[in-house]
Amino acid sequence: MATKWQRILKDASRFRFCNRRLQPYLKYDDSSRPTSYINYESSLFIRGCQTDVPAEGSEVITSIKKRPIEYDVIIVGGGIVGLATARELILRHPKVKFAVVEKENRVAAHQSGHNSGVIHCGIYYTPGSLKAKLCVRGLELSYKYFDEHNIPYKRCGKLIVAVDDKEVARLETLYERGLKNNVKGLEIVGAEKIKEIEPHCVGKKAIWCPNTGIVDWEGVTKSYARDFQEKGGKIYLSFEAANFEIEKEGQTGRKEGKKYPILLTGTKEQELRCRYVVTCGGLQSDRLAELTGCDPAPRIVPFRGEYLLLNPNKRYLVRGNIYPVPDPNFPFLGVHFTPRMNEEVWLGPNAVLAFKREGYKFSDYDTTDFLDALKFKGFQRLMMSYFSFGMGEMMRSFFMSAQVRQLRRFVPELTTADVSRGPAGVRAQAMSLDGKLVDDFVFDGGKGELGKRMLHVRNAPSPAATSSLSIAEMIADEVNKKFKL
Repeated sequence: MATKWQRILKDASRFRFCNRRLQPYLKYDDSSRPTSYINYESSLFIRGCQTDVPAEGSEVITSIKKRPIEYDVIIVGGGIVGLATARELILRHPKVKFAVVEKENRVAAHQSGHNSGVIHCGIYYTPGSLKAKLCVRGLELSYKYFDEHNIPYKRCGKLIVAVDDKEVARLETLYERGLKNNVKGLEIVGAEKIKEIEPHCVGKKAIWCPNTGIVDWEGVTKSYARDFQEKGGKIYLSFEAANFEIEKEGQTGRKEGKKYPILLTGTKEQELRCRYVVTCGGLQSDRLAELTGCDPAPRIVPFRGEYLLLNPNKRYLVRGNIYPVPDPNFPFLGVHFTPRMNEEVWLGPNAVLAFKREGYKFSDYDTTDFLDALKFKGFQRLMMSYFSFGMGEMMRSFFMSAQVRQLRRFVPELTTADVSRGPAGVRAQAMSLDGKLVDDFVFDGGKGELGKRMLHVRNAPSPAATSSLSIAEMIADEVNKKFKL
């Protein structure tokens, strides 16, 4: 007996002679995913006689569509910031129609699923800055959310360790900064207390941050997605935004063109229509902004962070997070020890230019991405300013012993034999034309009538995962202010 979709295909074959406007359009859901995830990667599109057969077990959930589906607001980007924003918006506006489009075949595919898993306390950031305020509030909101949704986490704490007198002076300054940021529970401890907290760690002094923790941020992102869907939001996977086009008044006589003037087209000819768009594109945020006429800068320059894995029989060396005192002369934080929810211990990372924006291996290469970074004057100026630092990071990438040497400053028992090469993540670092790392949030719109209906989150700097719920509140405020939902 013919299956349901086989009968549909047989009926659809009769439409081969029809013009493109009348050709049937079908899509289906992968039954292994939540029912409102619409996966365009394997979707069934009937265009004349060209068809893609659906995978076994897939369910056809809609039949013929003669025009794109319409939404009030579409959020582009299925990472932690995009889905936290979608969740916040639908909670505030339950009667508004929302959708999320994500270019990969799953949510949290990149930065949200390739990170250390740390819940940061907010000690590092300039007092009074947006980053500091959002991180401190984000930590409180995160722990509350985890408890309410039964998400496993560990409040294992963090030691920021000074190993010499020069670092001790910086440590005390950092402690004062944390107090100004209203970070709770901070304490300066001596060598004896360091040994009590981390028996295998050495140092002259340290800041103990008891509220720092660890969690699986990919799992948190999926929880945000479920919240969004349960409130009626739709998530479209394998939908890569290729073009935003606004239909001018009177351009056509169609009613949907007036009420939903933005036509969002995907790279695979998918189409959705909406009133407003919010982009939270992470590693692709600058390119999404350029689609609506925004300036190329700030530019996203991808930096790959490579971790080492502590061998299972040596995990006793580390109980919680062990971090260095930040050096203001260098742009990145430095190597550290991070326990994971799955009992692994990650060591690192370094920071090297990624030859591909979403490339997690040294061999990953994309000509457009590579030349895009090299030709950017801001990156050239950064390399000139931090040439020796960059060479050191490359050495730590090639030789594990160089990275272990840095780590042994804190845990002298560690040897190269105790570690193996581990995972990597790629950080979307926004950079200005003068070569400075953009350390604050950047919003943009674009030009003309289209720009009035767009909100681009061009930079949501680290720690965006910890701050995701507070960032979502801020973006939702911006959406309400600009779009008046």
